[in-house]
Amino acid sequence: MVWVPLSPTSSDCRAPLCAPSTTTMSLEWLMDWSWSLDGLRDFIATGIQSFRDCDATALVAVACLLVLFVWYCYHVGREQPRAYATVNALMQSAEANGVQNGFVYCQSPECVRCSHHDGLNQKLYHNLQEYAKRYSWSGMGRIHKGIREQGRYLNSRPSIQKPEVFFLPDLPTTPYFSRDAQKHDVELLERNFQTILCEFETLYKAFSNCSLPQGWKMNSTPSGEWFTFYLVNQGMCVPRNCRRCPRTYRLLGSLRTCIGNNVFGNACISVLSPGTVIAEHYGPTNIRIRCHLGLKTPSNCELVVGGEPQCWAEGRCLLFDDSFLHTAFHEGAPEEGPRVVFMVDLWHPNVAAAERQALDFIFAPGR
Repeated sequence: MVWVPLSPTSSDCRAPLCAPSTTTMSLEWLMDWSWSLDGLRDFIATGIQSFRDCDATALVAVACLLVLFVWYCYHVGREQPRAYATVNALMQSAEANGVQNGFVYCQSPECVRCSHHDGLNQKLYHNLQEYAKRYSWSGMGRIHKGIREQGRYLNSRPSIQKPEVFFLPDLPTTPYFSRDAQKHDVELLERNFQTILCEFETLYKAFSNCSLPQGWKMNSTPSGEWFTFYLVNQGMCVPRNCRRCPRTYRLLGSLRTCIGNNVFGNACISVLSPGTVIAEHYGPTNIRIRCHLGLKTPSNCELVVGGEPQCWAEGRCLLFDDSFLHTAFHEGAPEEGPRVVFMVDLWHPNVAAAERQALDFIFAPGR
């Protein structure tokens, strides 16, 4: 038995693509009809005829939806990646960009952190223009002003605060910040004090076997020894180190204001041996505040920022602006052991969200 399809009408169409109506099929036909080649041919023919009889408005709507979907995929593909999207993605990216043994080997002669030249402002302005073309000029007034007049800002700053690379104008200026400046992240770090301390102690055991274990970096100091173990250095993950401190690294992804996508972002364990003095110096920018979570804080250890001394405390965070002239020292007895802090760079609380996104784009690692 061969089914002869009923002729559809325009009132039968309820969707962009109209399927043959099954409500008109009788129970007798459903029982007797077999899947013969003729039946299959008529079924396909009916489907094609139903498509042709559909309302043209519905077909136009489908076409519009397809165009919108293609546009959306294109737009999403152009978006900048979010910080800490996945641990593995960051590690693979860092390995491909020459991060070895705890710090970044600069591979570009135009790196904004490592070279100062007359064309830097032009380069930054070009990056800002590129960002504005992709996104918007809205909210970029302060960054535009800063780049346009960067030379004047850097040269005319008082000696107490002189960021070496980039100065964002109209930010509140103070050597130290209260805990409320980044309350969520401060409290999160302090709640995880024991976790970070345990991972540090596991790492530090390696010092009994060799002078400088893999992953640690020795920094230049007038006296004593200053070691750092980077998880993120200049906006780039250090894969081997992150694998050795997995819980601490995952914690960074829970921070709301951690700088993770530009060259001004760092996270590391910093160790000062007894008798160590760090020479006075300036940080590269005023867009960040540096957070120190005290892990081990012997007596006679001090941080001096803008001429104001402060002491660390175990399990407590100390926030300061490292674009001010600052130094640190450990004058405790050798038997007291090292001073240890977990350091992470957070956004200055007065840098707006739109400015953060733009600065991540302008100062992206390797740009």
